Amino acid sequence: MELTTSLLSNLQTPMFLAFFLGILATVIKSDLKFPDGMYTGLTIYLLLAIGMKGGVKLSQTPLETFYKPAFAAMYLCISIPVIAYFLLTKLGKYDMKNAAALAAHYGSVSAVTFSEALAFLDTLQITYEGFMPSLLAIMEVPAILVALMLVKSKMKGEDGSWKKVLHELFAGKGTVLLIGGLLIGIISGKKGHEQFAPLFDVPFRGVLILFLLEVGLVTGRRLGDLRTAGFFLIAFGILFPIFNAFVGILLGKLAGLSMGGAMVLGTLSGSASYIAAPSAIRIAIPEASPAYYLTASLAITFPFHLSLGIPLYLGFAKYIFG
Repeated sequence: MELTTSLLSNLQTPMFLAFFLGILATVIKSDLKFPDGMYTGLTIYLLLAIGMKGGVKLSQTPLETFYKPAFAAMYLCISIPVIAYFLLTKLGKYDMKNAAALAAHYGSVSAVTFSEALAFLDTLQITYEGFMPSLLAIMEVPAILVALMLVKSKMKGEDGSWKKVLHELFAGKGTVLLIGGLLIGIISGKKGHEQFAPLFDVPFRGVLILFLLEVGLVTGRRLGDLRTAGFFLIAFGILFPIFNAFVGILLGKLAGLSMGGAMVLGTLSGSASYIAAPSAIRIAIPEASPAYYLTASLAITFPFHLSLGIPLYLGFAKYIFG
């Protein structure tokens, strides 16, 4: 009954309803379209806001409170792509490059799914550690590198050189904004937060609604790809994140996080990237098919998390924490 209540509460949030509106607008062939550049602008706002708010919280967090969750996050983002690669090549019969591309997406994380999880907990007035955006920043890049290392021998002499890949990963806007925002928040501290809060704190959820409307439009345009994705990829895009989230919540508890914090770490573990990973994969493994990795992360896993996954993970966390 409690899980059903959480699920209904999640489906009634303006974030989910905006995402659904975007899909509906695409299905009925509406002329709704965001102006060129607006999606990029919203992405810059959200990533910088997440980084700065997390940096302020991290500046007030003792090292002994943070290091165990940080190690748990690092362990998850290294182990998840390895397990994903094994499952996709052995059970899914995917070739090495498509398996590595999918493993990179599922090992990395989604900042928007993360934001939606925080908004969901805020709605239910469930507390969580303020330094959680730092774990988001930790988990974004390493998984992509691990996945690429799995096919390194196949990439020798090809256009997707390590130099270009590393530049895309560490100089890409996702990494720069998250890490840069964290540093701004850490250095400026509480006094800095008072100055940027009117723009980057209070309006955050309104901007997130706009962003999810655009993501809904993009997702709606990829729904047709589900017909070619196949049963295995659809099952993988739902069941693998659930497994990762369960492990993430368990590790979160062992690392000393609160129930809300462990649920957020579980959500990060289950999420799939669609900002950093696609950019890196496009350069490193151009032969990998977007019909697999974008369809799986954007048309399967992301809608699942926004509708059912996040309330389900809260149910897991409540069960584990008793």
